[in-house]
Amino acid sequence: MTFVGPENAEQARLLRLLRDDGPRSRVELGDALGLSRARLTAEVDRLAAQGLVETAGPAASRGGRRSSLLRVAAQVRFAGVAIGPAEVDVALTDGELTVLARRREPVGPRLGPEATIARTLELLGKVRAELGLGRLSGVGVGLPAPVSFRDGVPVSPPALPGWHGFGVRDVLAAELGCPVLVDNDANVMALGEQHAGTGRAFDDFLYLKLGTAIGCGMVLGGTLHRGATSGAGGIAHLRLGEGDGDGPLCGCGESGCLEAYCGDDALVREAMAAAEAGRSPALAARVAEAGGLTVADVARATTAGDPAAQALVRGAARQVAHVLVGLVNFVNPGIVIIGGTAPGVGPTMLAEIRSVVYRRSPPLATGSLPIVLSDLGDRAGVVGAARLASDHVFAAP
Repeated sequence: MTFVGPENAEQARLLRLLRDDGPRSRVELGDALGLSRARLTAEVDRLAAQGLVETAGPAASRGGRRSSLLRVAAQVRFAGVAIGPAEVDVALTDGELTVLARRREPVGPRLGPEATIARTLELLGKVRAELGLGRLSGVGVGLPAPVSFRDGVPVSPPALPGWHGFGVRDVLAAELGCPVLVDNDANVMALGEQHAGTGRAFDDFLYLKLGTAIGCGMVLGGTLHRGATSGAGGIAHLRLGEGDGDGPLCGCGESGCLEAYCGDDALVREAMAAAEAGRSPALAARVAEAGGLTVADVARATTAGDPAAQALVRGAARQVAHVLVGLVNFVNPGIVIIGGTAPGVGPTMLAEIRSVVYRRSPPLATGSLPIVLSDLGDRAGVVGAARLASDHVFAAP
């Protein structure tokens, strides 16, 4: 199946404007794009003929004959896929990236790429059936891994054993018959925040993704910054220890990495130590009941006011903050958005991160810098993945 897109830069700008701001009148579009009425009409007619734009009812009267609103055509549908170490999350959106249907399913952390992609295709089939949808305009995928954006493959991902070099993009594109884009989850979530979250109001911001895998998405000058080889924002394995062998062992095989101190596995490890040492009767009781702990158990103990759980979460947050101080001073963002934490952990981590960053940074960098939790929560991944696909489909040739 051949998918058409904009033929020139004006059409691409028009589509992105309708995607980001919703239905607009011809007059509003002409003013925003700086196009004459005749040129706008010609470009709109071409997009309508391709099935990318359609009318959406009458516009508000500005005197004279009433104009009609234009919108991204109803047949334009994107899919956003967020693959994690323990879950696949799939959503279908319209052309404005509003989520129309969504399904999530747990997966084993060592299920492997072939089986995980097969599950992903099954879920996509189910949400497409819900909407009676036969065609997808594009699919975006976020992975908790370093990703070669050019090749659409994960590169040596500690959180996804066995996925190195697996052709996620090409396998899905062959099965679905539409463009597929793949990026790391922090970048994808940053795009979600840029489209529908707090980041929408800022041209320069950092999205700090915590949880099982840690990363940082950077939007600079209104554009996602990937770096020369798609490695920008890869903070998970920055070493915090004094030297070789210092600090806890990380999944990457090294020791003292940020993720080894602050990831979900690290929180569980420290919580088990607190339970075994008798510092937390609540956590010890949970171990006795369940035979172990999860990050959800740590979150529940933290929100319930357990001193040991709160102390270990604050300790992890301080390690994150030490790295964030360097990022804030180097990049000078307009806002820092934090997401990916287990429900209940975020507020405690946020308070500690703010305390350290504001105390250790010069006023010029942080005097008016908000540090906030994501208001999109777990929707950031699927919305951002759909945005990733739409950026490609709505790009000028």
